[in-house]
Amino acid sequence: MFNKSERLSVFPAFFRVSGKRVSVFGNGDEAFAKVRLLLNTDAKIVAYASDPEADYAVFLSGQGIEIVAAEFSPEQVENAALVFAATGDAALDRDIVLAARARKIPANAVDQPEFCDFYTPALVNRAPVAVAIGTEGAGPVLAQMIRARIDQMLSPSLGRLAGLAAEYRDAAERLVPRGVSRRIFWRRFFSGDVAGAVDANDLAGARRSANALLSGSGRAEGHVWLVGAGPGAEDLLTLRAQRVLMEADAIVYDALVPQAIVDMGRRDAERLSVGKRKNCHSKSQDEINRLLVELGRQGKRVVRLKSGDPLVYGRAGEEMAALREAGVTYEIVPGITSAFAAAADFDLPLTLRGVASSLIFTTGHDLAGDVLPDWASLAVSGATIAVYMGRTVAASVAERLMGAGLAPETTVAVVENASRADRRLFHGVLRELPDLEAREDLSGPVMVIIGEAVAGANFEKSEPLSAFKAEHAKAREEVGMRG
Repeated sequence: MFNKSERLSVFPAFFRVSGKRVSVFGNGDEAFAKVRLLLNTDAKIVAYASDPEADYAVFLSGQGIEIVAAEFSPEQVENAALVFAATGDAALDRDIVLAARARKIPANAVDQPEFCDFYTPALVNRAPVAVAIGTEGAGPVLAQMIRARIDQMLSPSLGRLAGLAAEYRDAAERLVPRGVSRRIFWRRFFSGDVAGAVDANDLAGARRSANALLSGSGRAEGHVWLVGAGPGAEDLLTLRAQRVLMEADAIVYDALVPQAIVDMGRRDAERLSVGKRKNCHSKSQDEINRLLVELGRQGKRVVRLKSGDPLVYGRAGEEMAALREAGVTYEIVPGITSAFAAAADFDLPLTLRGVASSLIFTTGHDLAGDVLPDWASLAVSGATIAVYMGRTVAASVAERLMGAGLAPETTVAVVENASRADRRLFHGVLRELPDLEAREDLSGPVMVIIGEAVAGANFEKSEPLSAFKAEHAKAREEVGMRG
């Protein structure tokens, strides 16, 4: 049961207004806003406006809305399904509401909660689907903010999909057994090939897919999304990634993906951790490939969640090859890669006119061999280098770059846990970079950015790399003195 503080003082409901009279009283912006909201419906709107403002009058005329240019009298509310009092005159609005209540007509007075029999919600319209957000009059701006987020999340084609579903409802009730089978049918209808075809504006293809799904002759086809979860902050996840997480039957995720992002998936989706971390893999890449293929062949819709972007050090190439060979369809959903998040944390321009026109992504392991990679020479000529998983290779990166001619005083930026609330920022120069390998306090993923453009970063938010070395030198000295 809910605590009393968690209970609503209103009961959310939808009024049937199709073809019915809805009366709006007022001449200005508030009345204008109510009329615009009502135009989401096919109600018969009547505007009681004795002297409408110019833009409101033009709008009413352009929409063909009936205007009654008369001062208020109680009989004007007769035969209305709903009444809106938005005159800007609080006393007059109360009189309008009282006249409506006397005739048992629900009424709403703008900015007077005690004279509101109902509240107007912030509305997301995907007719015949509607999402209404209300705050019981306490926070209209909050309701609008929530509306904007929901509006972005819902496909513009959702209304067409719902309309198509209405056409198939009777057939589904006749042909698909009640219970689990019918729930699976509708889930696949709303998240599978039917929905994809409607989204692509291919109504004929949507009907073919719906008919195959209905007949049962078409086996449900699996599909895999390779999704970039971004660098860690939940609000950097893309809208498309959020959408497919809600469609997935199974979510296969790496250890670096925050649990909060995994939890954005459907509540009943299967969640499978493949736990890949550096030097500690709970599943090999071949095992992951086989798992994705197996899930796809089972007809499941699968989200493969990867930290950052799947195409940047995400081994997506191997997974795509395995899925192609097995005949399982897939799609890439890009994510924000850690280099961009780290640069944003530092207010750091990765390219800078007249200073750095090239950007290099590397794990630094390219420097393990005897032959210096081509990008090292680019670094010397001014390119910015973003080194992923940079702590363990910091020494070799610094050594080889300085050996190639990059100045030891070249600026470097270091970010642990880019974009997250627990991120840590450090700055220094190239010759100080090897000290990173001794820093056991850096347990999260570390991004290192090197280059002349880094000098344009905002170092007010970061600590100098040299401070750690100085602190440890002092600690060692104190230990020696005590010994």
